[in-house]
Amino acid sequence: MILRLLIPAAALLLTACEIPGMGPDPRIALREAEAKAVGGACRHGLRSIEDCYALNEEASKAAVFAGWKAMDEYMRENKIEGVRASVQTTEPVEEVLPEVKPKTGKGKAAKDAPEPEPETKTAAKKPASVDKATEKVPTKPPAKATN
Repeated sequence: MILRLLIPAAALLLTACEIPGMGPDPRIALREAEAKAVGGACRHGLRSIEDCYALNEEASKAAVFAGWKAMDEYMRENKIEGVRASVQTTEPVEEVLPEVKPKTGKGKAAKDAPEPEPETKTAAKKPASVDKATEKVPTKPPAKATN
């Protein structure tokens, strides 16, 4: 008799509590929040939603759109102008180290050997407008487009 009452009572008690580890994964909520933030940042940076999707392929499109839309509403409501996002690529600077030859023996040959000239540690900088395909500097600057 007691067993019959104990089973439904235990089931009733267990339905009201949350067992740790049984809920949704917190990383899912974190990814969704991050995707919303990315969408909002894209809207503030005056990027189209398609560009935002292309730049953030790993993010959920629905969450990116939700963030983009929320930021759009916020910016329109508060009359905030966006800031044009610009992507700048920088070329790595190559460091040139001097060649060091090991000295051999302790005699006349070691003293008579010419000392290697130390090279500068900064790389030779190329002009900013170098054609990457031919590695040549253009003779005249490109014409600026006017809008």
